[in-house]
Amino acid sequence: MGNGVNGSMVHKIYLSGPLFSRGEIAWGERVKRFLEDRLDGVLILWPHELISCQATAEQIFQANLQALNECDIMVAMLDGSQVDDGTAWEIGYFFMQGKKIMGLRTDFRRGGETDNSRVNLMIECSCQAVASGLEELGANLLRLLD
Repeated sequence: MGNGVNGSMVHKIYLSGPLFSRGEIAWGERVKRFLEDRLDGVLILWPHELISCQATAEQIFQANLQALNECDIMVAMLDGSQVDDGTAWEIGYFFMQGKKIMGLRTDFRRGGETDNSRVNLMIECSCQAVASGLEELGANLLRLLD
């Protein structure tokens, strides 16, 4: 966390999720705007905006790794028949640093091992909570930031 306006703490939130289609990018933009509008004193680091997609794979990896290390909270977009593999890797990396992860899954398909699972148990148990929509995500984050 860094200092913000008037010495208040700024939380850096890493927005994790797939970025392989126009739909995924549009959803990421919507989630990012929602978080910026809803939460005071946060800076959202989103891989889509960190480095040009024309960069090398190693440059993209290093930029994302640096952002993961700088952030204290992650919002992980978990939609899909399975969680995106890059997102899953980022969740594991973040979890091992003892940092907080909030999941967002708007997908109604069951993606876990049991009838009550929302996603794979390793992902679900790494998250503080898995929200079903933006309003629930915002409320979860406000509680975490208090």
